[in-house]
Amino acid sequence: MGGVYAGEAGLWAIGSPPLGCGSGMDDPFAPDPSFQPLRHRSPRWPFVLVGVFLLIGAAVLALWPVKVPYFAIAPGPVEEVADLISVEDVPVYATNGDLFLLTVGLREVNVFEFVEAELDPRVDLVGRDVVRPPGVTQEQQTRTNLQAMDQSIDAAVYVALTRLGYEVGFTGQGVAILEVVADTPADGVLQVGDVITQIEGTPVATSDDASNEIRSHAVGDTISLVGTRNGEPLSVSITLAPHPEVEGAPMVGVVLETVNLDLDLPIDLQVDSRNIGGPSAGMMYAITVLDLLTVDDLTKGHRIAGTGTISLDETVGAIGGVRQKVFAARSVGAEYILVPTDNYEEALTAAGKDITVVAVATLQDALDFLDGLELVPGSVASP
Repeated sequence: MGGVYAGEAGLWAIGSPPLGCGSGMDDPFAPDPSFQPLRHRSPRWPFVLVGVFLLIGAAVLALWPVKVPYFAIAPGPVEEVADLISVEDVPVYATNGDLFLLTVGLREVNVFEFVEAELDPRVDLVGRDVVRPPGVTQEQQTRTNLQAMDQSIDAAVYVALTRLGYEVGFTGQGVAILEVVADTPADGVLQVGDVITQIEGTPVATSDDASNEIRSHAVGDTISLVGTRNGEPLSVSITLAPHPEVEGAPMVGVVLETVNLDLDLPIDLQVDSRNIGGPSAGMMYAITVLDLLTVDDLTKGHRIAGTGTISLDETVGAIGGVRQKVFAARSVGAEYILVPTDNYEEALTAAGKDITVVAVATLQDALDFLDGLELVPGSVASP
């Protein structure tokens, strides 16, 4: 007997089987034997990305040691010059201002550092041959730069002490022959590299000593020269000829250089170069020696940086890397930077509004500028 039964599972027709159960109709909830589930495939992009990074890393490792023919010039360390100078046996006067020595950092670059330097406005790129001529090793270049600094310090100390009234002499270990002039008495007798330590029995320590001794004799006199050649003893005689440019003066016919030239200082003054190379700190060494040995504070309390070579005649010469030195001066808060006249226009390109660039041609120009500064309130020099 048919009917309808209501149960918790819903409505069922009595006498009729449930839908899909023994009626010959398919069960919609039964698994489909033909169904193939989709496989979960991992994305490929992480592997591609890792591969790209590995390729880039391998390229960097391969190219990093490869140098391009350029050097990068960047701002270098800044030194307080007074900290590099010591004086023992005379009064030294303190300063309430600062005198800064400026340097540049110089390094040979690879292709990546080249690109980095191109993007940094503080860094300039220069050709390798400009910095280190062909055939010159890095060690030779470093030695040359350190010698240039030593000569610069000697010139600075000589100029400063002479200005203060001291008598400064020079010492050496004889004179070396730099050139033999053709068709002169020395031709065929002396050689480049010979070192002369005595002339007519008189010791000669410097080129001035040798020149003075030669001039003490007359044209036609025969003089003896004693020294060394390639480390072996040397003794020769030369008959003096007339000098072609100085009437009545005798001539040997050589160009001389003092061996191991050094200053004979009247006071105990030492300068620490901190292994900085090049001659560009000469002017600042001279100014600082004057400042330390002068009662008046030359800086008048100001923060002053500077760069420029110094000659024995007090001429301030041009230097390299002036833009980087301006950036270095700005980094320590210098108010002014003294630069050689020949570097003035280039220095302005790095100055901005942070610092005043002052052009100087001589040491006197620099001292005149300092003399014109106003005293910073509360700045008084003391011994």
